[in-house]
Amino acid sequence: MSVVRLASARAAAPKPAANTNAKPDWLDTIIKGDCVAALDALPEKSIDVIFADPPYNLQLEGDLHRPDQSKVDAVDDHWDQFESFQAYDAFTRAWLLAARRVLKPNGTIWVIGSYHNIFRVGASLQDIGFWILNDVIWRKTNPMPNFRGRRFQNAHETMIWASRDQNAKGYTFNYEALKASNDDLQMRSDWLFPICNGGERLKKDNGDKVHPTQKPEALLARILMSSTKPGDVVLDPFFGSGTTGAVAKRLGRHFVGIEREQAYIDAAAARIEAVEPVDAATLKLVTSKRAEPRVAFLTLVESGLLQPGAVLTDARKRWEATVQADGSLAHGGEQASIHRMGAKVQGLDACNGWTFWHFESGSGLEPIDALRAEIRKGIAAAGA
Repeated sequence: MSVVRLASARAAAPKPAANTNAKPDWLDTIIKGDCVAALDALPEKSIDVIFADPPYNLQLEGDLHRPDQSKVDAVDDHWDQFESFQAYDAFTRAWLLAARRVLKPNGTIWVIGSYHNIFRVGASLQDIGFWILNDVIWRKTNPMPNFRGRRFQNAHETMIWASRDQNAKGYTFNYEALKASNDDLQMRSDWLFPICNGGERLKKDNGDKVHPTQKPEALLARILMSSTKPGDVVLDPFFGSGTTGAVAKRLGRHFVGIEREQAYIDAAAARIEAVEPVDAATLKLVTSKRAEPRVAFLTLVESGLLQPGAVLTDARKRWEATVQADGSLAHGGEQASIHRMGAKVQGLDACNGWTFWHFESGSGLEPIDALRAEIRKGIAAAGA
């Protein structure tokens, strides 16, 4: 097994760096070899997200021709052929076990497949202990026709998204960013993309496809934008033409690819080397309030942004409350938190005190949430 560095597709694997803070020598590389052996050589719990596009085991029998008798460039490569379903299941279980070992406790895995294999892969995922979060349908805008006319046109593939186990906490799902990009609607589990074609499709000198199942970059971009953060490590154990690595590099993520075929490695290495990462400032994700650092109302008093004795009102100045030194509010001889006092004066069961209570600033009334935002900016600057 050898490590292919992108600087040179034939460079030898570098020795581990003495500095423990140095970038691991396997990061942002393509590892040549069997996927299970390569996975076993990687550190345990070192990967944030896995995207796997394993052989589909298409079980093709004979050539497939179009109505004009031209031959269809179907997937008939040796790496997609297994002698039986049992052999395919054993292969699937082996690579999934090896993948689970390198996945961080809060990491997730994506596996894509067709009806030929995805149900068998899903069963193996569950048997091993992965916990399925979603199945996502990639609906193709331009699928290949069914030339024999004996079945429905295969117009989609299925992706399984799973956490490492049922009790996994803190896995990445950029819900707010996806919603913002989808006209403020929840992102659905059916995605519409064309198959890889045009200038994105890698071709040999004779015009043939470099890889028969090259995935579109738009599909990988949606996956990485939904389930990773900048700087995360993305592993693809069936690297092929390198779509995962190209998109990861462009979006400020690290990658590790595993591939057996030298021709694919050479094409992927050249492809990734040519990728220009987007500016880091454009990679910032939209986040929810829950994802931001927790700030207590008392912090505003302790920092001097609000003084004890300051008077807060609602936006229409119907109610007033006085800030206390302990971070509570006083009204009508009672003291309570900003939330409970906001609910009490309105006669409600609950209230968001951060947006209900306002303070007088130089430009008029502002919600106290604006002061909390200042505290959070200071926290972010301190951690930068």
